[in-house]
Order: sequence, then C-alpha cells, then structure tokens
Amino acid sequence: MAAVRKPKRVTLRGRWLGQRLRDLREAEGRTIEEVADYLQRAMGTVSRFETGIYPIRRTEVVALLDLYGANDPKLRANLLKIADDVWQTGWWEGYANDVVDWLIDFVWLEELAIEHWLFQSTVVPGILQTEPYARALVAAANPEATDEQMERWVELRIARQALLSRENPPSLRVVLDESVLRRHVGSSRMMRSQLQALNQVAEQDHMDIRVLTYEAGSHATLSSGSFAVYRMEDPYPEVGYVETPKGALYIETPDSDSMMEMYDRLWEVSLSAKESAEFISTVSKELT
Repeated sequence: MAAVRKPKRVTLRGRWLGQRLRDLREAEGRTIEEVADYLQRAMGTVSRFETGIYPIRRTEVVALLDLYGANDPKLRANLLKIADDVWQTGWWEGYANDVVDWLIDFVWLEELAIEHWLFQSTVVPGILQTEPYARALVAAANPEATDEQMERWVELRIARQALLSRENPPSLRVVLDESVLRRHVGSSRMMRSQLQALNQVAEQDHMDIRVLTYEAGSHATLSSGSFAVYRMEDPYPEVGYVETPKGALYIETPDSDSMMEMYDRLWEVSLSAKESAEFISTVSKELT
C-alpha cells in the first residue's frame, strides 16, 4: 500500500505574501487568467500562489510587481523580503511532523518578533515554563499521547526558550493573572520551582513580569481570556495571537490595535515589577 502523503503545509508567511499579491492584482483590475498568461503558468498555480499553498519564487514576485506597477521601493523590498523568508527553514521545522501546523507558524512568529506582549489568565506562558511544569501541562492536556509524543512536545516547548538567551533577545512584557500563580500544576515543590524561575528570569533587562492581583477586580479580559501581541520589524505586521480549541487566530494590525489597548489597560492595573516579584515570592513561600 502506498504511503499516505501529508498535505503541503501552508505557512503564515506564505499566506501573507499571497494575500498582498492578490491585493495588488485586484487593485490593478487584473484577472488570474491574465497573470497566468504573463507568467506562463496554469491559472490553478497562480491561485495557489495567492493562497500560499505553493510558495512563489523571488523572480516571479519581481515579475508580478512589474506587471502590477508596484514601483514603490519600500513596498518592493518588503514583499521580496517575505518572498525570501517563505523559502527559509528554521530549527522548528524539524518538529513539523510532531505537532499541529499552526504551532510551527507560532514558533516562527515567536522567533521573529522583537517585542512579546503576553497576558495569561490560566498558566505560565510556554516561553517561561520549567521543564517539569511543561511536562505536567502537556500530560494533562494530552492523556492519550504516547511517551514519544510527550517527549517531542516538551522538547519543542523548552527549545523555544533559547531565544531568551540569544545575543539580541526580544523584549518581553508579561502580565500574569494571580490565578496563574495560585493554580497548582504538579506538586507543590514543582510549582514553587516554577515561581522561583519566574523571578529569576524577571531579573534580565529585557524581561518585565507583572502580576494582576484579584484585588484589581474586574478587568478588560474577564470575558475573553489569554492573548498575546507580537511586534516585528518591517515588512511584517503587528500580530495579535489567540489560541482556541480549534487552533490559533492571527490578528493583524490595524485589527490588533484593540488588543494593544486592552493590554495597556491590564498593564496599568497590575503591580509594579518590584511588587510583582515580591508577590510571586510570597505565593512561593506559601506552598508546602
């Protein structure tokens, strides 16, 4: 029996590039048939370029930009940068067969972002989890997983944290609801170790961890839950990120502006960095 071929994964950056090329085509009033004739490609291929199913090569992007009269130097440079990135692979691609497709896109986004604005209402963000804490969460969420699957998932989660110690790490702003600190994951010893790790990493210059205490009362996300916003350099947009039971939602600027405003409101009512560190230490000491 022939092996089942896994469908080609459509990457987030491939979708971004395809959508921008489609926008340019439609703005010029060009049909897919006209573009196909120009590129000497099948119409189906051009359609797949625009949906990101087929990654388009740089030379064809240049040809399309010429056809669409896209002469602005910054626009051309930005789209060609994305075209180059579409063909790039990173260390995370080695996990593509082990995890859901959207998670690979998320790791790429996490690596590329220069600022991470994270709000968590339930658990410590994956980028800050200790290995025992991560393992306990993965096991609870995937009770039917094999040992091998468990190892790969935990390995990926911990591998993501390497970006925090690279030469030019991203800036992280983290707001943790008090419930994150109070919810026991694993043993008390494991939880205490996780809280201590939070305070240790918060001492780094590029880290700022704040606690949103119960005393803050009602706040902006009581009805919506955890979310993140990632800011990247040109040509990529600012992206809001929300996980759902069916996968991830990526919300681009300007639609992500409301998420930034919500984050600012959470930041304003959270404890200061110093107060947060003291609060986390107090909760840690209460664990027996």
